[in-house]
Formats: sequence, structure tokens, C-alpha cells
Amino acid sequence: MKKLARNLQSSFSKGRFLCLVFAAVFFMSDTLSAQKKEMMIRIAEIEIHPEHLSQYKAILKEESAASVQLESGVLAIFPMYQKNDSTQIRIIEIYNDKDAYQAHLKTPHFQKYKTTTTKMVKALKLVEMDAIDPESMKMLFRKINE
Repeated sequence: MKKLARNLQSSFSKGRFLCLVFAAVFFMSDTLSAQKKEMMIRIAEIEIHPEHLSQYKAILKEESAASVQLESGVLAIFPMYQKNDSTQIRIIEIYNDKDAYQAHLKTPHFQKYKTTTTKMVKALKLVEMDAIDPESMKMLFRKINE
């Protein structure tokens, strides 16, 4: 590598050589960041109007199952509710990356969920998260199927 750099340096002026090195580093870093896309994790905190709770849960159950089954970029959509207040729904969402999340938003099953539950939702907060140990997630999901 050093020999190649010396040969290139002798072929170009110092200024041109530095520009070439800068361009190579810039394009390589852009390519590397594009190759290593970051997983997208979020927790949805949702409060449901009590009179719509059973209907909302049924729609959410259908949507979360379809998302995981039909979308390769959806790693998990895990809905749950608080034991002491079943109107407080929490959903752990894990996507391969932001592109997978954007694709998810356009699916027919998500659009159906969103349009049919809008009036059922009293409050919604989306909390972006980062995994402390992304490697352990592989083990977790594998163990669930054992």
C-alpha cells in the first residue's frame, strides 16, 4: 500500500495527490456507512379510549402479526399492555434499518391499522431507542423458538 502511495505521489503534484486521497477516503467512508445500516428500535407508548380497547387490541394483534410475517425488514413488533391499566399499550418495534421502517409505513396492513384506530387512540408517544448489546438480540429471538 505504501509503495502504491509513493508511486501515485510521484505521478501527481502534492496538491493533486492530497485531493485524490481525500476523495478516496470520502467515498470509502460513504460506502462503508451505507453498508452498515443501523437497526431502528422504538417503543410506542399508546393510550386507548376505554370504550375502544377490545376492538383496538384485535386490530393491533392482526397488524403486528402481518408485519412480522410479511415484511423481511420487520424484526419484531411486540405489543403489550400494563397490568394495572389495560388502556396503556406499549409496542416494542425493531426494524432492520430506517428504510425497512419507511417501507412498513406504506404497507396495506399498517395503513389499515392506522386509519381504523386513529379515533381509538387518546395519546401516542414514539420513543427512539438504541440497543446496548445488539448481538444479544440474536440470542433472545433464537431462544424464543426453542
